[in-house]
Parts: sequence; C-alpha cells; structure tokens
Amino acid sequence: MPSRTKPPVVVITGASQGIGAAIAAAFAGEIRGVRLALVARNRKNLAAVARSCTRLGAEAEAFACDVSDEAEVGRMAREVLHRFRRVDVLVNNAGRYVGGPFLETSVAEFDRMISANLRGLFLVTRAFAPGMVQRRCGDIFNMGSIAGISALAGAPAYTAAKFGVAGLTKSLRAEFKGVGIRVCCVHPGATVSPSWKGSGVPEGRMMPARDVAGAFVALYRMSRRTVVEEMVLRPQLGDL
Repeated sequence: MPSRTKPPVVVITGASQGIGAAIAAAFAGEIRGVRLALVARNRKNLAAVARSCTRLGAEAEAFACDVSDEAEVGRMAREVLHRFRRVDVLVNNAGRYVGGPFLETSVAEFDRMISANLRGLFLVTRAFAPGMVQRRCGDIFNMGSIAGISALAGAPAYTAAKFGVAGLTKSLRAEFKGVGIRVCCVHPGATVSPSWKGSGVPEGRMMPARDVAGAFVALYRMSRRTVVEEMVLRPQLGDL
C-alpha cells in the first residue's frame, strides 16, 4: 500500500446494499483508519452498513441522498465536506437496473435509467472533483457493467446508460490525468446482488460481491504512478 500521511476519506454511493455495501466493508476491513461517507436513499439500510463498517475499524457516517437530484447532491456534498473536510476517493456505485425490450421501453423508463446510472455519476463527480483538482490528487472509480462494453439484448436503456458511464469515464481520465487524479471504470458481470434477484441465474454462476469489492481496494492500493483505466470482471463459469 502506498504511503499516505492520513487515512483516506472515501465516498461510496449506492452503499446501502449489494456491491456498494461490500465495497464499504472491503475498505473498512483492509484500509486502516479509513473514513467512509456512505451515500444512498435507504436511510435504514445505510445506517446498518455504517455500523458494520465501524465494527471493522472504520469511521463511517451515513448520508441519505438521491444522487440523481441536483439539489440533494449539493446538500450531501456540503455535509460530507463539513464532516470530513476533503474527499480522497470517490466510488460512483449507485445505479438501477430494469430490463425490457426496446419497443416496450417507455420514455419515462429510459429517462429513469439514464438518471440513475449516468446523471447521478455526473452530479456526484462534479461535486467532489474540484477539491481533488485543487489538491492535485484523488481517485474516481466508476461502476460500469459488461452492458457498457457489449450490448445487452433486452435492456436498451440500461445498456445506453452504462455505455455513457464508460464514455464519461474515458473523458474524465483524459481531462484529469495531468492533475494527479486517477479515473477507472470497473465493468462487472453477473454478481450476487439485488440487481440479479429473480433473474433465474444460480448464485454458483455469479461472482460474490466481495470479489468485485476487492477490486476497488486493489485499484486504490496501487502506486500513484499507476492507473488501471478499465477493469472487466466476469464469472468463471460463463459470459454473463
């Protein structure tokens, strides 16, 4: 692990369940003294995750927020910065999945997919990136999907949103690489999480959430001379 003078402040969106909660636990368990700002809409679940991370040795606080709402993101960012003073690592994990054929996808549902998966990432990054630029140091890790690198039939809105995440990540990488900010997009395949509930895919054919979470910690631990621009994770037993 690279030498740092202070334990990092890590913001994780979508931290109330699934992969987001696993990412929080991974940082709490593996990075000594880490300070976690956990963000999600579900206050009850978020508080439970914060308590679990505290038991693992982290300093964790919950911040309820709908990341697709500009005003809420502004309020949340002010509260996080008031509490922790800075943000070193931003994990844009919040998202939503709803499938359905293109001809059955309404404009409203398309807008909701873009808002939850892409607009939220833009808003939260815009809130915290200025501080990283000012300090010339930081990490922005975005949650992509295999649907963002290979079209997923039956999920046009989600696929469009995740391709947008991949593109925005590349743009941020190009813009921020000269100011000490590492930007990466992680593209996981089928992972045991609420998003795959009811899919009919057996858990044995999916990745454990802790494995995906561990990838984010590994990205953070690398020397600041190194950045992984993209990472693709797939279940060993298939191409999901």
